[in-house]
Amino acid sequence: MTEILTAIELPPPFPDHTQLPDKDDNFVKNFQEHPQSIILTDSLTPVLEQLHPDGQYAIGQDCGIYWRETDPPQAGAVAPDWFYVPNVPPKLDGLMRRSYVLWRELRAPLIALEFASGNGDEERDKTPLAISPSGSTQKPGKFWVYENVIRMPYYGIFEIQTGQLSMYHLVDFTYYPIEPNDRGHYPIPQLGVELGLWQGTYQNQEQVWLRWWDAEGNLLLTGWERVEIERAATERERLKAEAAQQQAEQERTRAEAAQQQAEQERTRAEAAQQQAEQERQKAARLADRLRALGVDPDQL
Repeated sequence: MTEILTAIELPPPFPDHTQLPDKDDNFVKNFQEHPQSIILTDSLTPVLEQLHPDGQYAIGQDCGIYWRETDPPQAGAVAPDWFYVPNVPPKLDGLMRRSYVLWRELRAPLIALEFASGNGDEERDKTPLAISPSGSTQKPGKFWVYENVIRMPYYGIFEIQTGQLSMYHLVDFTYYPIEPNDRGHYPIPQLGVELGLWQGTYQNQEQVWLRWWDAEGNLLLTGWERVEIERAATERERLKAEAAQQQAEQERTRAEAAQQQAEQERTRAEAAQQQAEQERQKAARLADRLRALGVDPDQL
């Protein structure tokens, strides 16, 4: 029996992230995708640290999500421009993740975002997976893969050229468009944040960006923005202290001037008093001389 089992060749196990390609021959299509990913990750990090004090989460940026084993392997993967997976280790067996292998993880991302260089048709492609009798397959569209296989709760398409954002929520295995709230944002309750559009400058690019806000509508800042705000606050405190010091110096100068003026007034009063005393003494001596001459000074 042992000899029979030894002769049977077992099929190889499904590959993991170390055995699957982590890149293909495609280029990043525009210069906004990289800073756009950074601004999302950087500003969300404080929220994720509160949600995951154990550090168990992963963020992918243009990394492959393998959802089907194919030949070549890349045909069974999609690569969202940005996605977040809660409650998974950032590394696997101490190794940096090269991709996210769905059949190994068994946990879908919570949200994936695509930064569309065109009009978003590729990101909205609902072409289903089809296998012909000959065994050939029809490449499915991204939207179909996200909705029917990966099934992440939130999917967003950001059209960079027009600055338009479309958000979808998975309900009963179907993506439905999400309407923005009164602030024009799209709440992600599991994260306690809102996603929306922000016009401003980041990494020397002035344009519309995807940004996070908290549930009260406060913009979540990047580390650089927090440093700049702290620097500006420190500068304001320095200027305020300098102004207070200048005001105190002016008050001291005015007090010294008032003291000098008071001293001058006192000196003048003493001088006038001395002069009056001298005049009185002079008049008294004159009166004494007149009396000595037999003249009554009071009659003069």
